[in-house]
Amino acid sequence: MASKGLGRGLGSLLGILDDEEEVVKAKPVAKKEPPKKVEIPEGEVVEEIAIGLIDNNPDQPRKNFDPTALSELAQSIKLYGVIQPILVTRKGDRYMIVAGERRFRATKLAEKKSIPAIVKDFTESQVKEIALLENIQRQDLNPIETARAMKELMDSYNWTQEALADRLGKSRPGVANTLRLLSLCPEVIDLIEKGKLSAGHARSLVVVTNPEVQLKLANQVVNSKLTVRDMENAVKEVSKENRKSMPKAKPEMSMEMREFKNNLEHKFSTKIEIKGTEKKGKIIINYYNADDLDRIYEILN
Repeated sequence: MASKGLGRGLGSLLGILDDEEEVVKAKPVAKKEPPKKVEIPEGEVVEEIAIGLIDNNPDQPRKNFDPTALSELAQSIKLYGVIQPILVTRKGDRYMIVAGERRFRATKLAEKKSIPAIVKDFTESQVKEIALLENIQRQDLNPIETARAMKELMDSYNWTQEALADRLGKSRPGVANTLRLLSLCPEVIDLIEKGKLSAGHARSLVVVTNPEVQLKLANQVVNSKLTVRDMENAVKEVSKENRKSMPKAKPEMSMEMREFKNNLEHKFSTKIEIKGTEKKGKIIINYYNADDLDRIYEILN
């Protein structure tokens, strides 16, 4: 399994690496009190690595970095330095980020020449797994980024939803509900990624199969500030209307009626339609020109 060989203490490592909200959790800058330093797992060595030797992870699951939050983190780093080391792996004579992308970007923004890092040797498969797991565990990924990261893990390692849920410490229904967001139409997904539509609103929309209706309801949330409960009620109304407009299923023709229909078609050499049941209904004999009509008339006589 891909998780084997990740190294002793990796859980502890990820524990110190998955929290990048230093600005939020730190004391207000005005008080000039530095954030509390984190404890490094026993046996791990923190190195100071030059920024120019570190490359971004091309498989980084997070695609959107809030500029304002990044600027705030950079300001904190200018004042106190990086309080949590990033995790990197060797790539020849260079390094690649495994976890801590946001801290790395903020450090560059703060114009620092180096950054504290823990260096560990990982395979490409392990780097991908760790990066995905670390990002999913974060709270500030948008729901679509989380869903895509979950799907990529399942596709890459042939994990079931149960296996992924166990790996993440989440419930299987929770994983399933997040993955279902990827079934929404592209326009609605875009609204979620832009933060205009919450995960709660989006989950309510999943049961709506018509893309146009999905987008219409999503725009109502954006324009009218509907609550999740409002959205759920709107979806219920749409479902009721769809059930009313659905054509009633035709009663299945009995074997005797099918045989009767076949005999008529053989007799008249044309298409026969029977609407109804053995008790009540009508028979339609199709003809396609004047000669056909005369032929049928002669048969009837």
